[in-house]
Amino acid sequence: MIDGNTSMTLALVLANIAVYVMTSANESIFNASKHYPYLEKRDKSYYRWITSGFLHANLLHLGLNLIVLYQFGGTVETVFKSLFGFFTGGIVFLGCYFVILLMSGLPTFLKFRNNPNYSSVGASGAVSGILFIYTVYFPMNLLYILGLVPIPAILFGGLYLFYSKWASSRSEDHIDHDAHYYGAVAGLLIGAIIRFGVAG
Repeated sequence: MIDGNTSMTLALVLANIAVYVMTSANESIFNASKHYPYLEKRDKSYYRWITSGFLHANLLHLGLNLIVLYQFGGTVETVFKSLFGFFTGGIVFLGCYFVILLMSGLPTFLKFRNNPNYSSVGASGAVSGILFIYTVYFPMNLLYILGLVPIPAILFGGLYLFYSKWASSRSEDHIDHDAHYYGAVAGLLIGAIIRFGVAG
């Protein structure tokens, strides 16, 4: 998949790896860049909505996000370049990624802006959105749960939304399920607008 049609996806993957290496050796940069709603409300450090999307807690967290981003982002980027042309399609893909990242961070900010003990990191919100843009274009393509059980992308998407919303309501772990859910919803809406509206 490493070709000109997936250059933006590859750039995002490499950027995430570079930031992980840099912040692994510098905790102060990590802390200054993570999504911290309580502090954002008070010092207006809304840049964290973007920077936190390039931070990861550990190699497993990084690896899972980048595998999904590379697999599905490359396909979405190729679709956009076929629709809008090489340069414009790449910009549209990159724009979608960052818009989804912002949209997935907003609900978390609103929910935890008065909680000084909450912070989060990760590209999961944006990656979820890219996965759902893929689902809009290829709803019947088979995705494999745990690499074993094949189900159509549209069914996988429904189960993913249900689980993310359910897990968010429980709030018993330290995973930002709100970002997963709203990132997926943002991707679904953006994908539908592009497929059936702008490029319909």
